[in-house]
Amino acid sequence: MEFAQPTHQGNGQRANRLTMSHLLDFYRLQKPDSEGRLLSDLWTWSDDQLEQCHDFIQWVFPLAEPSSVNPDAPLVTGADRQAFRSDEHLRSNMRRSLSVFLRFLGLETNGNAQVTRPSNFANRSAIWRHPNHNWLRVTRLLKSLRLLGFDKEAAAVWACLKELHENDGLVMEDSFSYWREAAGG
Repeated sequence: MEFAQPTHQGNGQRANRLTMSHLLDFYRLQKPDSEGRLLSDLWTWSDDQLEQCHDFIQWVFPLAEPSSVNPDAPLVTGADRQAFRSDEHLRSNMRRSLSVFLRFLGLETNGNAQVTRPSNFANRSAIWRHPNHNWLRVTRLLKSLRLLGFDKEAAAVWACLKELHENDGLVMEDSFSYWREAAGG
């Protein structure tokens, strides 16, 4: 929750201070999520841990609307959006979260605003063959990136998804249409 709180400085002048949201504290590696996990801990999870746990994604890629799966997940506020757009520490941490999740999906970013399939893509390609909860996670990822000002990164993920769909037939049309909408494409 955010609100202006008056504070008094030593000279008697009043200053307004905005309290940080739980989401910003989480992304600044200062506080855990509602389950007691730090973002830096989630970055170290194995693919199996990321696959089996269903309540982390709402913290890692937050949205402005409530999650039916995780009611304790933060909702992105206008102040959160502004902070993610201007604070390089938050931006760096979001890019790290993106990199971890792309690895889980069998993808990677090459640092040139491109998302590609690495040589070991076949090891993770089962995620792409049949509809599953990870496809919903991809929708959340795209929406969250755009909401928080990571348009270039969302476009790079979208371009790779489009290739997987159009060239390899790995994604069904109905799911692909959700991703198109989420990516703004």
